[in-house]
Amino acid sequence: MSEKFEIVNLDVKPGEVLKVKGKISDDTDRFEFNIGKSSSDLALHFNPRFDESVIVCNSRCSNHWQEEYREHHIPFSKGSEVKILIHFLGDKFQVKLPGGHELEFPNRHDYEKISYLSVKGGFRVTSFKQD
Repeated sequence: MSEKFEIVNLDVKPGEVLKVKGKISDDTDRFEFNIGKSSSDLALHFNPRFDESVIVCNSRCSNHWQEEYREHHIPFSKGSEVKILIHFLGDKFQVKLPGGHELEFPNRHDYEKISYLSVKGGFRVTSFKQD
């Protein structure tokens, strides 16, 4: 079963952090976090793919995907509970993952604020906080 968690009226400014806790499904191949202005304009698409053993990050502008960044390290497993912190640093995003692993992705669209977040696929959000 595919979960979906969506917020369309966030007001995240540079220096703020999105904290998402949840449980990864036992039988999922992948899940995704999407952050930006809307589902068609994303500053960060964060997509762990267990079926490929990779985390894919990308951005999307007017429904067009841009160049993928691939990280060949997934520091969590199916069925686990995790906390993911997404720091919006203005010029980039810093994603803090379990085990101290970090991933950075540039703010390609130079967004000054983030208003949209969705979590889809095999990830059930149990807690969400904006700091």
